[in-house]
Amino acid sequence: MSSEADDERVVVWAPRGRDGVLAREFLGRAGFRASTVTNDGALCQAIDEGVGCLLLTEEVLTPLVVDRLVATLSRQPAWSDLPIVVFGQKLALRPLVDGSSPLGNVTYLDRPVQVRTLLTAVRVALRSRARQYAARTAISRRDEFLAMLGHELRNPLAAIVFACEMSAHDDSREAQERQRGVIARQARHLCRLVDDLLDVSRVTSGKIVLRREPLDLVALGERCVHQLEALAKGKLQTLELRSHVAPVMVDGDPVRLEQVVVNLLTNAIKYTPAGGHVRVEVAREGTDALLRVCDDGVGIEPAMAAAIFDLFAQAPSSLDRSDGGLGLGLTVVRGLVKLHGGQVSVHSAGLGQGSEFVVRLPARSGPTLVREPAAIHPTPAPLSIVLVDDNEDMRDMLEAFLQANGHRVESASDGPTGLARIVAVRPDVGVIDIGLPGLDGYEVARRVRQALGATIRLIAITGYGQPEDRQRTRDAGFDGHLVKPAGADELLAAIAGGRPSAAKSG
Repeated sequence: MSSEADDERVVVWAPRGRDGVLAREFLGRAGFRASTVTNDGALCQAIDEGVGCLLLTEEVLTPLVVDRLVATLSRQPAWSDLPIVVFGQKLALRPLVDGSSPLGNVTYLDRPVQVRTLLTAVRVALRSRARQYAARTAISRRDEFLAMLGHELRNPLAAIVFACEMSAHDDSREAQERQRGVIARQARHLCRLVDDLLDVSRVTSGKIVLRREPLDLVALGERCVHQLEALAKGKLQTLELRSHVAPVMVDGDPVRLEQVVVNLLTNAIKYTPAGGHVRVEVAREGTDALLRVCDDGVGIEPAMAAAIFDLFAQAPSSLDRSDGGLGLGLTVVRGLVKLHGGQVSVHSAGLGQGSEFVVRLPARSGPTLVREPAAIHPTPAPLSIVLVDDNEDMRDMLEAFLQANGHRVESASDGPTGLARIVAVRPDVGVIDIGLPGLDGYEVARRVRQALGATIRLIAITGYGQPEDRQRTRDAGFDGHLVKPAGADELLAAIAGGRPSAAKSG
């Protein structure tokens, strides 16, 4: 089928008298795009080329024509259900257009047909066809995305599996360190892919809640540049921050705005060749705060610039896709900037001319407030910990890690056993998965609170990380919420509250 514009084309075949001429005139006056054919061969060719609906009279539907139409329609893709409007004598047409008609999606109109009735039938048919073309586009984009997702997931997984196999054949210290490095890097890459998928879902559905505070864009830019310096150096690029004023204050969520800048910088580094330059510029312009990410990389075609922030959009790249990505980062950027009441735009002179992304946010007015740094709680050791997780590998790794850090650890693999062990041992900390067999982590926490009160610190460690999931853990009585895969430092920080004080008991 030729193009989505064909979902508006009406093909008319009405050889009797002036029916065809009049139908085309009426359709044209109403703004429809109509054409006529004079035989079944031309009709079938029009169907193959792409058409919005057919408008036929009863005289053309001979058994031979019906058979040829059925054969042509059978070649249509699965999403296609071509609407056919037929007018004639209802009784004569019933065998061809009833519920068991081999022609499928048929609407019949009794002669004489009023112009208003004809136009309404055609309009309904074209709307139905437009929905089919939209479904085709959605299916195509879904299939392309799933193919890309499969590729992006298999690459790091292949590296991880191969590194594990190689470590079994070469136990030298140098080889083991190299394999661990591969596994760590590729595991982080997998985490980024999953985070992108979850973030774009939350952003597009409006489920992200911003935690705003006074924020200096200059300081934010410095942190992001420092964070990605090693990546830029690895590609022999220079990465710098330029600002003629400081501070440039906004009211924003520091985590989410850092995500915006890191995504833009990562994108610039990805599409800038070795020896190139990437820079961040921060400025104040009237009542707006501006942050620019500029590069002298591959640039963007004018036609691509309009869609660069759409889901799954990527600049053309070679099949190796060594830098990977799902084309979600810029969609997340646009959504987060919009949530902050700002705008993001892109400018490029064309391919090979570099690009410039501009984030424009409302500047903060009034005095600058400085937040006190969060207090650091040293981890008392050793702590008594009960770990409840039904994934054996995860449970074994966490248990070994916590024991290596001086803690006394007991574990359980299901909800009822975990609950019984916590109540019996009365540990300082319970680290509990949510998706447990027998009794989920929420119910385990509620029953532990009923039995032990506030004398125990409860940490949820789970693959569920939506805001509503965090609220559910708080409501169940958890003190902390870690999203898998949680890092070692995150886990130690979560249990760093140590033994609850006597004042917490009750």
